Formats: sequence, C-alpha cells, structure tokens
Amino acid sequence: MDRQRSRLAAWGLRLGVLALIVLALGIVGNRFEIVHFSVALKGLALGAAIGVVAALVSAIALVLTLVTSKHGVRTAIAGLVLGILVAAPVGQAMIVGSKVPGIHDISTDLDNPPAFKAVVAMRGGDANPLDRASPNDLAAQQRQAYPDITTLNVAQHPGKVFEAALATAHDMGWEIIAADPEAGRIEATATTRVMNFKDDIVVRVTEMDMGAAVDIRSVSRVGVSDLGANANRIRTYLHALKRKLG
Repeated sequence: MDRQRSRLAAWGLRLGVLALIVLALGIVGNRFEIVHFSVALKGLALGAAIGVVAALVSAIALVLTLVTSKHGVRTAIAGLVLGILVAAPVGQAMIVGSKVPGIHDISTDLDNPPAFKAVVAMRGGDANPLDRASPNDLAAQQRQAYPDITTLNVAQHPGKVFEAALATAHDMGWEIIAADPEAGRIEATATTRVMNFKDDIVVRVTEMDMGAAVDIRSVSRVGVSDLGANANRIRTYLHALKRKLG
C-alpha cells in the first residue's frame, strides 16, 4: 500500500509536468507560427485538461499520505500546485469566454465603423474578414454586450485631439502602422504577450461643429471570440485619451 500511495503521488507530479510541457508547446508553437493557431489552442486545452487530472490525482495522493503518515506529501503538493497553475489560466479564459458573445470586431461607431487601409495588406489571407458581415447580427450582439462602447465627443480642436490620440496609441504600446493627420486616421497593431495574437486597431478623429469625435475599432486577426479583449482595449484607450485631453 505504501508503494502504491507513493506511486500515486509520483504519477500526479508526472502528469503536472506533462501538462506544463503540452501548454508550453502550444504557446511556443503559436508564437513562432510553427503550427496553426487552432492547433495551438487545442494544445492549451489539452494541457489544461491534463493539469486538472494531475491536480485531482495529486489531491487524492496528498490525502492518503496525510491520513496514513506515509511518504509522498511533498511530491503530491508539487503535483497539485503544478496542475492548478497550468489549468487555472485556461479555465479562467474559458469562463470569461462563456460570458461574452462570440464576436471579434468591436467599434464605437456601429453605423459607420472606421475603415482599415494600411493594415489590410499585413493581415494575411487567413485573417478574419473586415466586412463585418458575420455574424449577421454583429451590431446587435455588441450593443447588448458592450453598451458603453460609444463615440467619444471632445470639445477641443481636431488637430489637438489627433495628436493626443496618436500619443495615447503610443502609450498603449501598439505598433503604429500609419498616422494620417489630414484624414484623421491612425492604424496600429496590438500583440498579446503570451500567445502573440495580433489585433488591429483604427482610430478616426472627425471634425465636428463643437470640436471632434473620436471613434475606434479593434479587430482580432484570428479566432471567433476575442474573450472581450477588443472591448477592454477600446475602454482602456478611451479612458487614457480622456485623461490626456484633460
């Protein structure tokens, strides 16, 4: 029985290590474009599933070793912690994804979304289309999920607003692809830290009677659901722009 319990703890740790390896392979594969992003996501899901099993096995082993005062406590704890560390981030992302609509193109102006120009050639043939044709109720889904994502009206000179908008885009850490003061358009790309996913952004500053209107659109290059990332990016940007404009 002692050997079996020690083996159970050891197996929990082995599964935890395996989960970490599978997770790392998925991340590395996507970052360096070794595999298609869909394969990388399946790797993350598989790593998380193995992590859950590792945590369960290790938890059982920990209880058994504590109750019987046998060896294997540290091994069981290590397997439990490792399994949770691997499974938790993926599980959290899945929970967040279940609470937001499966869309990836968010705009403050739903009637006349800012258009991309310079970024189009960089997106590649496998990227999500920019025609906003799918799903057919995209605007309705966005209104319901993100009613706060709206045009920012500023009672300041459009030129000053454009300069502040460009500076804010730099502050966000985006890669600026194009900046056209005459057209009032800024195009940029944001890259996620871990998976290296790229989202494209266009900011439009329009002259109005009482100042300027700022619209922003953020679109994921791949994937059906953005897990709310584009909406959060727009919120963060507009909040930072408001502070910069005073």
